[in-house]
Amino acid sequence: MSEAPPLPPPSRWRRRAFEVAVFFAAFVAVQAWQTRNAPSGPAPHFAGQQVDGRPFDLAAWPRQHPGQAGLIYFWAEWCGVCQTTAGSVAAIAESRPVIAVAIDSGPPDAVGEVMRQRGYAWPALADPDGAIFRQYGFRGVPAFVVVDPGGNIRSVAMGYTSEIGLRLRLWWAETFPT
Repeated sequence: MSEAPPLPPPSRWRRRAFEVAVFFAAFVAVQAWQTRNAPSGPAPHFAGQQVDGRPFDLAAWPRQHPGQAGLIYFWAEWCGVCQTTAGSVAAIAESRPVIAVAIDSGPPDAVGEVMRQRGYAWPALADPDGAIFRQYGFRGVPAFVVVDPGGNIRSVAMGYTSEIGLRLRLWWAETFPT
């Protein structure tokens, strides 16, 4: 009786594809867990005075930007990851509606000062006690909510997100509205 020949080792591309698939599945699972309490459907309403003194009302936002999806960006002045995503948010704010909500970062004048020091030019509200943040069910920052032209939540993400990832989510929300 002869021994069966040994199986050939898996090819390098199969091993790499498997590793990428495992990484992607883990990433999706972590994102789903982190955003498990985020609402779906119509975006929870909030309104207030922006750090520059202008009023903001989420209900009026889609009417002010017809046909455009918008980005709600939750951040904090003490958050290191938020500083790495700031460039992406700034680039998106040049061509898309963005409202940033600064949580646990002090009153509007303090948030405005931090924004001036760091060169952040996007519209922002201060959320010193985290009331708006809690409406959206997140447990950490940075957090991102893409709202379609009809005012419905189309995508939520928490943690680092690239500019291209945000742009693709905004495009998807505009191209395939609910």
